[in-house]
Formats: sequence, structure tokens, C-alpha cells
Amino acid sequence: MAKKTSSLRFQPSGGSKAQQVPVGKKLKLHIERQANDGRGIGFNEGRTWFVSGALQGEQVEARVLAAHGKVVEARVERVLEPSPARRTEACAHARACGGCSLQHMPHTDQLALKQRMLEEQLSRLAAIQPTQWAAPLVGPELGYRRRARVAVRWDPAARHLAVGFRASASQDIIDIEQCPVLVQPLQPILQALPSVLRSLEKPQAIGHVELFSGDSNAVLIRHTSALSEADLARLSSFCSEQAAQLWLQGKDDPQPYVADQQLNYRLEQYNLMLAYRPGDFVQVNQPVNDAMVAQALDWLVPQANERVLDLFCGLGNFALPLAQRVRELVAVEGVDVMVQRAKHNAQMNGLNNTHFYQADLSKPLSEADWAVGGFDAVLLDPPRDGALQVVKQMKALNAGRVLYVSCNPATLARDSAELQQQGYRLERAGILDMFPQTGHVEAMALFVRQ
Repeated sequence: MAKKTSSLRFQPSGGSKAQQVPVGKKLKLHIERQANDGRGIGFNEGRTWFVSGALQGEQVEARVLAAHGKVVEARVERVLEPSPARRTEACAHARACGGCSLQHMPHTDQLALKQRMLEEQLSRLAAIQPTQWAAPLVGPELGYRRRARVAVRWDPAARHLAVGFRASASQDIIDIEQCPVLVQPLQPILQALPSVLRSLEKPQAIGHVELFSGDSNAVLIRHTSALSEADLARLSSFCSEQAAQLWLQGKDDPQPYVADQQLNYRLEQYNLMLAYRPGDFVQVNQPVNDAMVAQALDWLVPQANERVLDLFCGLGNFALPLAQRVRELVAVEGVDVMVQRAKHNAQMNGLNNTHFYQADLSKPLSEADWAVGGFDAVLLDPPRDGALQVVKQMKALNAGRVLYVSCNPATLARDSAELQQQGYRLERAGILDMFPQTGHVEAMALFVRQ
């Protein structure tokens, strides 16, 4: 007897699941507007496409990188009808490399995009706008990065060492020997680096390389196993030819190949020199960093009789210039090694009115001895997570002025709402173009107690 079949088709209670857009699929799209991070936005069959490398008004062929429900992440494969605003990228690798995402966009448009992002975050998350918008703080469009991390990967099958930067939305490495956003002193080092690394007896021992430029140039070699004497000699000779210090890092902290070598950068306007080591946080853009410090002092207006607090002080980038102008400077940092570095920098520059402390700034300040007595003004420069716990306690610090330097407009907006609740008015705000050619936004905001 033949088995009966049913014409009924059963589906899960939630209905049929929409088929996901496959990675690698190409589609022609019209770009209707620009996202806050600079990607173009297009729509197709109920899905929103975020397309890197696309400008508003363009017709493009986009290639899918990832898809999540109704959101598709893609990048431009071909520009079919370009926008009049599109410009030729300064770097031949710009569309593949993950370092720069906005080289095709005029710099004035990049600044407008970043300004709009800051305005929208403050309005949407905090329902707040400053009394005064400051002009964007800008520097050179290219040739600004004074440090960079170079990716390295050994392919045992091809016996090839890839040396360059990570591809956009990928772990692939783009072989790069020139990078227009690096400062000029690092250009010849980057250009010659692949050749010397590939000449090593054991190139597979190299994990990654970092380049630094300050008073001296430096090359940090991160190695996953011991380097032979011959390879160390090659690397040392290479760095000598490039007039750069050689630093090595295995399992422990970075160490100079030649003992007692030191890296420094200067804040020329204040006749200050700050020592640092590979791994320490140093702003990558010296011209904008110099302008940022100057603007911070201009906005905060520190007075000779005041006691000022610098939170998340790092190496002392803001603390040392502030200390030159006030009676007492208290600086706090969560990482003890950075506290020691900042103390050393203050002593090296002859500043005796500074006090540095290590503290977990996500915890209450009520038991902190350094917080007793209050402050006339506070400067804070937190990481991307922001400083919500600190700003919740700002009223207790009794500061009349608070200067907030942010690398994340979303957490700045969140913390601004809290400061407003505590009676502070957002007096002034503006963007800092620390990373031209990217969608990354930094900002500065001044709050005054009402």
C-alpha cells in the first residue's frame, strides 16, 4: 500500500525565516544618505545597507561583508555614478586597507560629518546643546600619525611574510610599503621594513611591529619566540641605518635593545618633555594634541591660586601644562605604571606642585584622601567607556568648572546628562580632528556650575 502524503506544510510558530544575504554577494545600490560613521546608506528589499566607501547620491556596486537580520554591512566594489564631491584617495590601498575609511570624502565634509555626529549624540542622548559651538580643532589631513602598528603574518605554505595593515572588515593583511597618513620620519622605515623582516632566519617569530616618532624614532619588534643572534644583529643594523631605536618585546614588557635608551615627545609651547615607553598611551597626532592642550587651558582658565584635578591623567599630557599655572595640581590615573611615569615626567620638568595617585575611578571617591578639600576646576580625559561614576560624584568635588575631553561622543552625551542633573551647564563644545580620513570623533566640552 502506498504511503499517504499530506499537502500540509508545517512552519515554526514565528513564521518563515527570511533568507540571509550571503557574504560576497554583489548588488547595485543607490546611496540615499550618509551614516554618522561615514558609510553610505542604501535600501533594498526591506534591508538597510551600510556601505563603506560610498557617498550620498552615488550609484555603486556593493559587496556584502556581513548581514544581521535587516542590516547588511558592505563595501564599494565599483562606483557606477560618482558624487560630484568624491575625490581621488591619496593612498592606492585606501579602499582595501582598514586604516582609513574616508579618504574619498573632502576634508570639509569629514569635519561636517563629525560635527553632526557630536550634535546628534548630545541632542538624542542628553537633550542638551552647548551655549556656544567651537570651531573644529584641525591639523594636517595627511602625514600626521606619529605611531603605527604594522601587522605581520607568516604563511608556511607559501613561505611568505605578509607585512602591512589589516584589511577592512577582515583579518587579511594588505602588503603596504607606503602610508600617506604617517609622519615623514616613519615613511622610510615602513618602506624598508618588509625587506629586512623577510631576510630574517626565523621570520615566523615576528608577532607584529610598532613604529614611533618623537624626539627619536623607534621600532618595537614583538616576537613570539626567541630571536637568534644573527637576526638581532640584522634588526639592530637596520635600526642604526634608519636612525631609530630598537625595542624588543617577548613575554614581558618592551625593553630597549640598547640599555637606558628613552623615548620622549615635547610640548614645545610649554617647554615640557614627556618620557614614554612602547605600550603607553600617546596621542598619535602631535599638531592636534598641541592645539588640544592649548585649547584646554584657554577654556578652563586655570588661575595661580587654584587647586585643580586631572582625572585619567596618563603620562601627564594635560597635568604638566596645568601645573605650570596653578597653586596645586592633583592627578589621578588607574594604571600604577602610568602614575609612576607621570611622576617621573613632573620631576624631570622641575614641577614640584604636583601630586599623583593611583585609583580605580569607577569606585566612589568618598574615601580617597586626594579628593578631600575639593577643587576649583577638574579636567578629565577618560577612555571610550567614559567616566559615569566620576561625574556622578562631581558635585562633591565642588568644582566650578569641568573640562571633559572625549574620544566617544555617545559616552560624552551620557555623562553630560549626568553633569546637567548636578547643576552644570554645557557652556562650550567642539570636535577635535585627531584622526583625519577616518570616522573617529574626539571632542572637548566645558561645563560651568550654575
